[in-house]
Amino acid sequence: MLTPKKLLIVFSLAVISICCGLAQPTGPSIKRQPFGITKDNKPVDIYTLRNANGVEARISNYGGIVVSLIVPDRHGNFGDVVLGYDTLDEYVKANPYFGCLVGRYANRIAKGRFMLSGKEYQLATNNGPNHLHGGVVGFDKVVWQAKPLVTPHGPTLELQYVSKDGEEGYPGTLGVKVVYLLSDDNTLRLDFTAQTNKKTIVNLTAHSYFNLAGKGDILAHELMINADRFTPVDETLIPTGELRSVKGTPFDFTQPRSVGARINADDEQIKFGKGYDHNWVINKPDGKLGLMARVFEPNSGREMEVWSTEPGVQFYSGNFLDGTLTGKGGWVYQFRNGLALEPQHYPDSPNKPQFPSVVLNTGQTYHNTIIYKFFVR
Repeated sequence: MLTPKKLLIVFSLAVISICCGLAQPTGPSIKRQPFGITKDNKPVDIYTLRNANGVEARISNYGGIVVSLIVPDRHGNFGDVVLGYDTLDEYVKANPYFGCLVGRYANRIAKGRFMLSGKEYQLATNNGPNHLHGGVVGFDKVVWQAKPLVTPHGPTLELQYVSKDGEEGYPGTLGVKVVYLLSDDNTLRLDFTAQTNKKTIVNLTAHSYFNLAGKGDILAHELMINADRFTPVDETLIPTGELRSVKGTPFDFTQPRSVGARINADDEQIKFGKGYDHNWVINKPDGKLGLMARVFEPNSGREMEVWSTEPGVQFYSGNFLDGTLTGKGGWVYQFRNGLALEPQHYPDSPNKPQFPSVVLNTGQTYHNTIIYKFFVR
């Protein structure tokens, strides 16, 4: 039986453990906080999803942006592994797609033009001569309707957006839903669905810039990409249509290699991308969920796997970060301070009939799953 004195000791120890941060993490949760107001006076919120292990994903309904992703290193120390900003105003002012949802068409379409059912469509050319990531106001720059919920599988955030017929030049009114799930196995999962009222093209992805060390460049990150082929590009980063073997090239990541080992190779494709900014053809059946890439950071021990149902993945090594952007906590983002792994259909697929189709017909439902799994070793 506990005496009053013993009860006091137990109570005191509990208070001390809570105050010192020694208490066990609480169960899964999600909370909403105001994040700011857009230029057209739309309120924006930020949602913090937390699992039972203390892993957190902070996601804004502006652009579906993953503002921060807090995961442990091998010593149990938690740190943010994605690039971004502290405020909404910074995202609105100058965001090179940090953490956002991308659509209607991720990556590039040559000269912003494509044919569909005998009709030519002209999109904005917002990346040199080409169309990039959905245009001037893509899905990364709109406010999505948000629905937070704690489920038996973990906290979820459902985002919905209706892209009207003709928006950014695309045909058809497209209804899009993206569900984020943070589970207790330290996995962040995104499930995309979309439907249209007119034949259109769709290619959706997520565009987080990762740095598993939490700071510095990503050249020591060890990368494996589950692909024997990639899609070489021209000088404007549009695929030539060839599916080229990675064997004997700087694009061979079939075995883990450091990102920096061959990033400055005397190779035409490397020069075109100023490093890596290419699509790899993943070794898996079409439409099936499979492993795309694995990244390991030796100092922190953090490891991330990327899984998806998509046929390709764009690996981008942060070649256009140049010290002009100051991110979270005052970190000035320098050359190659982050890397992106974007599951996707291949760039310029609407103009390459030999590539997997990106056409969505009425009565069909577009599906895409992207999973980020975090480990330590």
